[in-house]
Amino acid sequence: MSQSPQINRSIVLASRPFGAPTPDNFRLEQRPVPTPEKGELLLRNVYLSLDPYMRGRMSDEPSYAKPLEINEVMTGGTVSRVEKSNNPEYLAGDWVVSRSGWQDYAISNGNDLLKLDDKFPHPSYALGILGMPGFTAYMGLLDIGQPKAGETLVVAAATGPVGATVGQIGKLKGCRVVGIAGGEEKCRHAVDTLGFDACLNHQQPFLAKRLAQACPQGIDVYYENVGGKIFDAVLPLLNPKARIPVCGTISQYNTTSLPEGPDRLPLLESIILKKRIRMQGFIIFDDYAHRYGEFIQQMSLWVAEGKIHYREQIIDGLENAPQAFIGLLEGKNFGKLVIQIAKE
Repeated sequence: MSQSPQINRSIVLASRPFGAPTPDNFRLEQRPVPTPEKGELLLRNVYLSLDPYMRGRMSDEPSYAKPLEINEVMTGGTVSRVEKSNNPEYLAGDWVVSRSGWQDYAISNGNDLLKLDDKFPHPSYALGILGMPGFTAYMGLLDIGQPKAGETLVVAAATGPVGATVGQIGKLKGCRVVGIAGGEEKCRHAVDTLGFDACLNHQQPFLAKRLAQACPQGIDVYYENVGGKIFDAVLPLLNPKARIPVCGTISQYNTTSLPEGPDRLPLLESIILKKRIRMQGFIIFDDYAHRYGEFIQQMSLWVAEGKIHYREQIIDGLENAPQAFIGLLEGKNFGKLVIQIAKE
């Protein structure tokens, strides 16, 4: 079903998943398109970002953000057209970035919007390389990772929107960059297109041994967005005063209990102490919103100059968002995953 000027389709949280989400955790609803009041805008959503953090919002466990309520519209960043405006700051037809979620239309008072100017290269880029994932890569690597020329940088999910950007910034800063990705095609892309020095397929055996061979001088910066077996392979190779920005642990998002096996926390604490390692988590807009202007200026220049390559995977249709999101958590996406809700 395509977007209608009368009907607002939305996908809500029907039930909380136990382990990996299933289609039954989502429900498609239809209601009349809302009417903006004085000072408000009616937004028509065109692009919807799908991101791993959304899995956390589906659970009711304490986190850095309030969980979704049952029957609440799924959260998500969107790029939207202003369809109707009763707000003097915006005109009908303006492109804006919003947090409208998984639906066709939304009402806003304008305070939570970012207006895109006419020179923006492509509206959907505001959800990827020039949006939250690019910003996450930029600040996590440069502010916490602090890469230096000649150092070795390792990044997992190397062809995802964050990992691919981290690796390319690392190359611009003169690092040896080793990626880890799920599949030979993704690894070829990381080396041939993104310019990584090496990329390892974590689906093949002996990851720890292969990583040690790819990092003969050890690891100075590990950008953590996966966790699990990849962090296990990285840990013994960390150099003294290595830095670990932590933006996510996608391998753990669907788990329902702690992994079996020995308690490795004492080993981690010992290595952090003995090697004086810096390991720091961050929430991008909570911690770095005041530096967004710096990021957008530099990243826009790099993209325009062809120094940063960017890949999108666009899927048509709001109704396909649940299955696409399930695939995202399984690593089936290749590049930044975006739902095109409607034609521009």
